[in-house]
Amino acid sequence: MYRAFKQKFFHWFLQYDDYENFSNVIAELLLLLKEELMLKQVTFFVFDPLNKVFYREATTNEEENASPLRHPVPPDDIAAVMDDEQQAIRIDQDDKHVTAQIFLHLSEESFGMLQLMYDDRHLFSEQLLKNIKHDFSELFRKIKMISQGLSDEKRYEQLHRFAAKIHSSMKIDDVLEEIINTLKQVYPSFTYYLFLSHDNQYHEYLPIKTLVFDESEENMAAMQAFLTGRIQLEDSISQRRSILYAPIKGAQGVYGVIEIIAPHIMEFPKKEVNFISLLANTAGSALENAKLYEQSRRLVADLQLITETMHQLNANLRLQDAIEFMVKQIKQSFCADEVGFFWFEGGKRKLLPGSTPFFQSRQSKKYIEFVEKKIKTEKDIAFVGDTRIHDSLAVSDYRSLMAAPMVQNGELRGVSIVLHREPYHFTFEMFKLLQSLIQHSTLVFTNAMLREELEKLVITDYLTKLYSRHYLDEQIKKSMIHDAFGTFILVDIDNFKQVNDTYGHQMGDDVLVQVANIIRDNIRADDIGARWGGEELAIYLPKVSLAAGISIARRLSEKVREKTHPPVTISCGISYWKKNHSEEAKDLFKRADEALYMAKRAGKNCIFVKDYSRQYKA
Repeated sequence: MYRAFKQKFFHWFLQYDDYENFSNVIAELLLLLKEELMLKQVTFFVFDPLNKVFYREATTNEEENASPLRHPVPPDDIAAVMDDEQQAIRIDQDDKHVTAQIFLHLSEESFGMLQLMYDDRHLFSEQLLKNIKHDFSELFRKIKMISQGLSDEKRYEQLHRFAAKIHSSMKIDDVLEEIINTLKQVYPSFTYYLFLSHDNQYHEYLPIKTLVFDESEENMAAMQAFLTGRIQLEDSISQRRSILYAPIKGAQGVYGVIEIIAPHIMEFPKKEVNFISLLANTAGSALENAKLYEQSRRLVADLQLITETMHQLNANLRLQDAIEFMVKQIKQSFCADEVGFFWFEGGKRKLLPGSTPFFQSRQSKKYIEFVEKKIKTEKDIAFVGDTRIHDSLAVSDYRSLMAAPMVQNGELRGVSIVLHREPYHFTFEMFKLLQSLIQHSTLVFTNAMLREELEKLVITDYLTKLYSRHYLDEQIKKSMIHDAFGTFILVDIDNFKQVNDTYGHQMGDDVLVQVANIIRDNIRADDIGARWGGEELAIYLPKVSLAAGISIARRLSEKVREKTHPPVTISCGISYWKKNHSEEAKDLFKRADEALYMAKRAGKNCIFVKDYSRQYKA
């Protein structure tokens, strides 16, 4: 019967072609054995060293469930059982059946058991069982090798397709997605994650974990794999699983780590480790190429951004326009929430016009002070992935921060601060681009400030810092074209010659400056305060009614009496114009001058008004 089985097996072996699936091959072989030896049931078990039980690999009984069979001998003695002829074959008999358990040594690390159940009428000699043990140990071992070889061939074909596909793609997302898909095909029962740094921002559907550079035990093996570039293994007896961390390594560095979680495996076989390592290295090479491609594209885009920005900035923009343009560029390029520019001068910090309104609020103070300390005191870069890790910013609305110093001729002139609400929003590549943008634009800002300062000097009186007479004339002429009405106030400091004679010309100049400062502090930004000549000053109030102009003149008179030292008084002459009267600026000046003359004649320290029809004391 056994010789007949061998003959049938030879024919079956030549015809059978599905050797890739080991379990299916064994199941077919057991059916053949059952038929030829007239057995009731044949079952093959494989020993699981992690759970220390035998699991059914294949059986001829279709109704048999997949529950494990408890090992009849202590697991530590399993190797000894295999080497002992007496223990390697065990026979149990009941009223109807005989069960023979034949322990098989499949390889150095794996063991199996062939269980034969037959009628007690059929007597199998001890020698036959030994022959079966010898033959099936070799047969199962070789079938396993054939099955494994075919499986390996298929896996390496998958690896080849994987390599061809990822190397043809220049998108990082596609490479990472293909890594996960290939692993799922090769090891469908395993779980996978990709450990990547904060600088990587990829699609949410990928199973990505963030590499955290700290000393906590969690993910320590992943960090070791990333830092050393070598595979790390982590086994958990309590959770009955093994974890492998494979670095995604290219020629220039490590770009991430693949975490593979294998249930029911106490130790990854060496050939599996080699295959995963090969797959990870292939992925690392492709990922490196994709990163280099994206980096080159980003560099080209960065250069274009810098070129376009500098072209626009060099168009002689005013400072506020230049700052507003830079804020717009930074917000668009980095998807930033807030952008502020600060200038350091005379030990003070000034917010440049055009910055986002947030930097005018009290909430911005902690960010500004943090950046100043980093750059000025610690001479360090200000690039923070999550602001809440710093004590001074522990409770902060904006989690991502980067700041670039504005340096000219080796001197720190200012700083640009960029904020975003989400943590780790800015990459280090963004930070380097910001530094480059600020470095190129600092000279433009400095030139714009110098140009505006020069313009201001041209239209400003040197002593009082009020506008010049020429500038006042031009602005009134423009207002009389574009506005509907306006009020003009001519101011004269009473008894100014007496101040010079009593206190000296230096004190006289100081009194003139005091009055000019009072005027500047009590008019709007759109109003124009100017030096008319000598001790006479002038104020033009565009789109301000006569009644409002009189009220302003009264307030100025009161402030001058209260705040000057030595105390002086002023006389004021007020004129007014309307759109429906055809007149020029000189007519406005003439009426105000006549009103001032009447104020002087009336005893000084008073206000006179001359409108189109009459002249009166206000």
